[in-house]
Amino acid sequence: MPTSDIGVDLGTANTLVYVRGEGVVLNEPSVVAVAAGTRQVMGVGLEAKRMLGRTPEGITAIRPLKDGVIADVDIAELMLRHFLRHVTAKHIFRIRPRVVVGVPSGITQLELRAVRSSAQAAGAKDVYMVAEPMAAAIGVGLPIDTPRGNMVIDIGGGTTEIAVIALSGIVLDTSIRTAGDKLDTSIVAFLRKNYNLLIGEPTAEIIKMQIGSAMEIDDERGMEVKGRDLVSGIPKMVLVHPHEIRACIEEPVRAIVEAVRAALEIVPPELASDIVDHGIVMTGGGAMIRGLDKLIERETELPIHVDPEPMSCVVRGVGEVLDDFQKYRPVLMT
Repeated sequence: MPTSDIGVDLGTANTLVYVRGEGVVLNEPSVVAVAAGTRQVMGVGLEAKRMLGRTPEGITAIRPLKDGVIADVDIAELMLRHFLRHVTAKHIFRIRPRVVVGVPSGITQLELRAVRSSAQAAGAKDVYMVAEPMAAAIGVGLPIDTPRGNMVIDIGGGTTEIAVIALSGIVLDTSIRTAGDKLDTSIVAFLRKNYNLLIGEPTAEIIKMQIGSAMEIDDERGMEVKGRDLVSGIPKMVLVHPHEIRACIEEPVRAIVEAVRAALEIVPPELASDIVDHGIVMTGGGAMIRGLDKLIERETELPIHVDPEPMSCVVRGVGEVLDDFQKYRPVLMT
């Protein structure tokens, strides 16, 4: 019997889709390329991301989600519809699928409606929402339905979400708009100021992943970065060292650490004792920044656990919700 359930993690940087019984079937960047005048779609996902910073005059590459919220409702709807159609075309659904979408915990009613309408336009029968920190906690395997306090830090592309979860509910929720994208823009600004080198955000992301770190690490090798010289206008290459990147991303990293400390200060005392015993779980693409877990551990004096596959925690959690729908019904947003 073909499955009829789909889970979606609608992220600022990447969108992941889970099909019940098959696992994660799609992992694509949240980018759409459109024709400037007509808004006709020229490419979605990886195809569109390759166009970022490379498009001719008539084509614009848009990221419809900015800082964890939907900045362009129409384009977000087009993107979600494209991804869901792509998945449903490969799988023969006898009945229209039920869709559960992981959304930022600070999402507005307008954005909720936009997500629901785009999923329905793509062929969904019923659409449910689950807050991303809750989905991440389920994906990591935390006992969210018990009285025990579970703390999750989900560092995505646009937002860092910090939540304390107990009894299938979010007891405390903090969301700051400092995450992976802010680190990229800091790297772009640093190279522009110190080397007179202009680079695009895709290049900044590669630098962040390869030599970016929150603390000093053993493997400190430089990286050759290519871009355009702002003085001569000619393309050139410079050698950038990890300690320089660490210094330039220090401010956004410090903002994430301070947000974690601020959240810990308002945790109810009974749940605080659980966090001391069991520590904090880090998920999301930002958790892959080297040394960030050690830095938060040093600042909070609490054990930090990073999931082996931090980027797929939310979509795995959404999959768990689909697999045992009745058990996880209380965590769904109406």
